[in-house]
Amino acid sequence: MTARVNLEQALLDPAGVFESPEEVRDHTALTTGQKIEILRRWVYDENEIAVAEEEGMLGGNPPMLKRVLVALEELGASIDGSTPTKHDGS
Repeated sequence: MTARVNLEQALLDPAGVFESPEEVRDHTALTTGQKIEILRRWVYDENEIAVAEEEGMLGGNPPMLKRVLVALEELGASIDGSTPTKHDGS
């Protein structure tokens, strides 16, 4: 994909801008750092959805966390454990 991306919007709502984490990974107009930043935000969002579903709230699309993590790994990003849970107050 070569179309320009509104980076600010992509960081606020990755799933609203991109159809898949693979689309982010393969986007030619983004730097590797930008791709990693967008995908890390997507990880955060997916974890929040998982927490909401666990608490009985319905999520939208099926979680894509594994696909996002694979895309991050393919870009050479380190994956930390700082994700939201209902136990840490996030």
